[in-house]
Amino acid sequence: MTAPDPDGLLAEQLLRLTRRVHRIQKRHLEHRDLGITPAQSRLLRTLAHWGSPPRMADLAERLEVVPRAVTTLVDGLETAGKVRRVPDPANRRVIRIELTDDGRATLRELRGARRSAAEEILAPLTDEQRAVLGGLLDTLIDGPDTGEGRRTA
Repeated sequence: MTAPDPDGLLAEQLLRLTRRVHRIQKRHLEHRDLGITPAQSRLLRTLAHWGSPPRMADLAERLEVVPRAVTTLVDGLETAGKVRRVPDPANRRVIRIELTDDGRATLRELRGARRSAAEEILAPLTDEQRAVLGGLLDTLIDGPDTGEGRRTA
């Protein structure tokens, strides 16, 4: 008989939790009838963190996807009126992506959907458990502290 694999069990639990979080967030997005996919939602959130409109290549790098995937997402969001392509003032060959007013309004709705999904997911936990979970997740996301300071999202 083989010994139990605690790391394998933890990995499986994390995968199951990730799938559950995705399902719940998707349901909350659909409930608000925004017509936005989770991938488009992620692009809008990423776009909102830029000080000035980024290039598509910048978005692809930040999202850790191939540029073609960003093109498809931007095409859909542009058709829906959430983003627009604008020329770079310094280089007319470069196109930048910016949020529209409708895109900013959609972001506010998305934040509400994410907040209500998080409330549903975290409902079984006490405040203390949530604080511990947050610390553990920070450690897993950032990796061990090497003395060079913690990374921030």
